[in-house]
Amino acid sequence: MTTREIIDAHHHVWDLTVRPQPWITGDGLAPLARSFMMDDLATEARAAGVVGTVLVQTVCVPEETPEMLALAADSDLIAGVVGWTDLTAPGVADALAALREAPGGDRLVGIRHQVQEEPDPEWLLRPDVRRGLAAVAEAGLAYDLVVTPRQLPAATAAAARVPGLTFVLDHLGKPPVAGGEPGPWAADLRRLAALPNTVAKLSGLVTEAAPGAWRTEDLAPYADTALDAFGPGRLLFGSDWPVCTLAADYTTVVGIAETLVHALDRAEKDAVFRGNAIRVYGLEESGRPPVGETGAPCSGEPGTLGPG
Repeated sequence: MTTREIIDAHHHVWDLTVRPQPWITGDGLAPLARSFMMDDLATEARAAGVVGTVLVQTVCVPEETPEMLALAADSDLIAGVVGWTDLTAPGVADALAALREAPGGDRLVGIRHQVQEEPDPEWLLRPDVRRGLAAVAEAGLAYDLVVTPRQLPAATAAAARVPGLTFVLDHLGKPPVAGGEPGPWAADLRRLAALPNTVAKLSGLVTEAAPGAWRTEDLAPYADTALDAFGPGRLLFGSDWPVCTLAADYTTVVGIAETLVHALDRAEKDAVFRGNAIRVYGLEESGRPPVGETGAPCSGEPGTLGPG
């Protein structure tokens, strides 16, 4: 167990009595076909040294984000929420303002859309989407990118066109770990990382590996590529709980991440596991609990796993 104070910058919760999770289909995802609540996560997270988390959306419906914000308002663990709003709608700015006014609205730190499910690999470059991204930037929020490798070029172009917005790449862009070869992913990741308004989450790799047959060494080349491309100052640890439980329990996921960055010095590790999340998501701004000071502060595209 680590003695470091950790911020888990990427996890989910869902209550199937409130709404279904349409992406949970097939035998491979069957273990996720139940409700996962904050009480299920809290004990494991605290035992692993987690003092704050970022709760991330799972479905593209307007009702989910206010529910997540209300949950965060009553939680001493959730420090930030990455929610959803329709980026293609003309009233994105008004929608974001309404979320900010909702109970727990001070915990809104970012917006995300299930881009991985969009059939158009250049969805992020649509004029209406770009207008929506500009509104997210104007609101002072980050934008989480959940994309597949084939969508990385469009993500890079979008980040270049909206330089005032911080783009947070979830799960390193879902590299083809199970295939054993990075293919064009590595070069495309480096092109994204060359832009100063991009960061990435060291998360989700265990479920991109071959089920039941992977080792930590299989993940290392992808983590090493990301470390070289972004540097330790632009990588954030995330568990991707509960999706990660398909491959490893929470404590194991934390341990794997620590192994993958073992060559970093203490300050660099602290940045990956805590400081970068605070900076990128503004987790210690006025109105949000001080993290680590009080003790705790759409159907899927083939080849993708989970909500991202």
